[in-house]
Amino acid sequence: MKIKKIVIIEDEKPNADRLKRLLLDIRPDAEILAILDSVKESVAWLALHEKPDIIMMDVRLADGLSFEIFNHIEVKCPVIFTTAYDEYAVRVFKYNSIDYLLKPIEKEELETALNSYELHIQEVQTLNPIIENLLTQIQPKEFRNRFLLPYRDGYKTVMVSEVAFFFSELNTTQAHLFNGDFEIVTQPLEKLEQQLDPKHFFRANRQYIINMDSVALVQNYFNGKLKIVLKKYPDREVIISREKAPQFKNWMDY
Repeated sequence: MKIKKIVIIEDEKPNADRLKRLLLDIRPDAEILAILDSVKESVAWLALHEKPDIIMMDVRLADGLSFEIFNHIEVKCPVIFTTAYDEYAVRVFKYNSIDYLLKPIEKEELETALNSYELHIQEVQTLNPIIENLLTQIQPKEFRNRFLLPYRDGYKTVMVSEVAFFFSELNTTQAHLFNGDFEIVTQPLEKLEQQLDPKHFFRANRQYIINMDSVALVQNYFNGKLKIVLKKYPDREVIISREKAPQFKNWMDY
């Protein structure tokens, strides 16, 4: 991010003019939004205007120390403090300070301060997507717990834990329950595979997603495949391919 919009808070006009000239020499495309000379004027301006990219703030102003500004209004942008007195060097960093420059301000020092801040913002902007991605991976994913299904003149809920297996046929997905009933759900198996907790549900093949609690028996089948016998549904043939067999056995064994 390049610094574009700057506010100068300085009560001595020669110093303010010099600072403006230095800033525009370093950043010719920058805009000096305002030059303010007191605590009162600064508070009033900041309350009414959009925050600048940075504020150049003298410590001693006509009506008091500029630290008083922070007691009256929340300053939401970084500040570079300027002063002829080094006694405030520690105090300024209690505020939004990113640097502290002693007068007379040299162009090189000012440019270094601006460059350092811009580099910091660039690094933060680069890291933010990486951090967000890591947090997404660290935070536990929330899986579907229930379905809201049409029923008579209203709706009813079916808990995911009640489903023995999902079966897809003719573009229709059926949720077969442990009690022997079945319900039609609108989600295709591809979508359900993303919504269901993989600790409990396994995509067996193109037609079936099975609940671990519904598995009664696992049998070896020809050519390295597996045949799953389901509780309550012994007539259903659920075949696991040779390629998926190791993944299935790991799922059942964990």
